Amino acid sequence: MILQERFQKALRMKGFAFFLLALCCCLSGTQGQGDHEDQKACCPSDTCSLMKELISIGEKLGAMGEKLGTMGDNLRLMETRLQTSENEVEVLKRLTGGRPQVAFSATLWLTGDAPGNTGPFTTPIPLQYKNVFSNIGSSYNPATGIFTATVKGIYYFHFTMMNNLNTPPNSVVCLTKNGQRLVSVWDTVGTDAHDSGSNAVVIPLEVGDNVYVELQANRLVHDDRMNYNTFSGFLLFPM
Repeated sequence: MILQERFQKALRMKGFAFFLLALCCCLSGTQGQGDHEDQKACCPSDTCSLMKELISIGEKLGAMGEKLGTMGDNLRLMETRLQTSENEVEVLKRLTGGRPQVAFSATLWLTGDAPGNTGPFTTPIPLQYKNVFSNIGSSYNPATGIFTATVKGIYYFHFTMMNNLNTPPNSVVCLTKNGQRLVSVWDTVGTDAHDSGSNAVVIPLEVGDNVYVELQANRLVHDDRMNYNTFSGFLLFPM
């Protein structure tokens, strides 16, 4: 409404300027019927110059009014788009119950990798599960193998391990939270091979906590296109 009022005011000023110009011309014609000295005294040419300046100002104000009108249209369009986005967010909240969604699942072997063992290393390292099946919430980083909590809550984690194919077995992996070992899967005794195991936990996490599967020092695991080694987790509920 304010932009429209300004635009109408500018048009009124422009029309008034044209009225003054017409009045100036009438005055000029009247003054032309008198003597030459009276015309100089009235200075009709100066008056007309002033009127032309007023007309120029009116035209500029009219152009400004048009620009303000365009800006108003753009602002209303942006408001409409914002309202649409807010409505979409509300729909998503209703579909998810207003709860954040966090879930991931990945395997150690990536298509194109050569089948074989990972390890041994002289120090414990996080296993990098590079073949990502899902990563809702983008909390899992396949480049590091580390899950970082972005929501405070109770989480479920599960992992599996396949031991080295050659005897004797020499495989130990641990689920680790902020450097603290929680649960493990291991196979280091016996003459058999091709063994696998798994473990799982339900734990509370604060925002910024890190969870990963750690291959212990001087140990190794085997994987190929059958994807024996997996790491998965999801948010049960926020706190």
